[in-house]
Amino acid sequence: MDEQSSTVTIPVGDVQLPADLLLPADPAGVVLFAHGSGSSRHSPRNVAVARTLNGRGLATVLVDLLTPAEEEVDARTAEPRFDIGLLAGRLAGIVDWLAAERPAGNVPIGLFGASTGAAAALVAAASRADRVRAVVSRGGRPDLAGAALARVRTPTLLLVGGLDEEVIVLNEQALGELGEVGELRVVPGATHLFEEPGTLDQVADQAGAWFSDHLVGEAVRRS
Repeated sequence: MDEQSSTVTIPVGDVQLPADLLLPADPAGVVLFAHGSGSSRHSPRNVAVARTLNGRGLATVLVDLLTPAEEEVDARTAEPRFDIGLLAGRLAGIVDWLAAERPAGNVPIGLFGASTGAAAALVAAASRADRVRAVVSRGGRPDLAGAALARVRTPTLLLVGGLDEEVIVLNEQALGELGEVGELRVVPGATHLFEEPGTLDQVADQAGAWFSDHLVGEAVRRS
């Protein structure tokens, strides 16, 4: 499969955010990644999932949602990475950029969020219901999305490790708020970071199938 990879700078409000963009030939959709607290666009887990999505013909965007200055503050206080409103606003701005600039073409947009990034993805999806067509959460904290959960109209898959008991409970509670647009799946034998052999592969496969169903199908309807 022919692919093009590049590092781009995305303007969002008064900041410039670096992102890694990978475009398969004729992508059927594009998935924007929101990493968890303390991580970056170079997260090996998100990169691995992104490669699986690329193999399914989906473009991917991995972006740093905080500026270097904000990262410095975060290292001392751990505040920006838990500012869900800030992160969600940045994601929404990137969704707008993808829709306007169309680096992957006029294709449907999905969001993949990990840990706290999942909460930001859900808040962004609630605010951009006309543009975000699918959401996947990996070991996420959807509960941190608060009141926005009830406003989500986007098909949302919650993936949680079977050994991540506290997060399972939080996702079950969030599922009640999401209603019929949400689905919870538990990956047996996995802890929070899906470090156990084969568990991240399951996440990537299930995320790929979810995005293929909801983005590729949307792309076909547009054509």
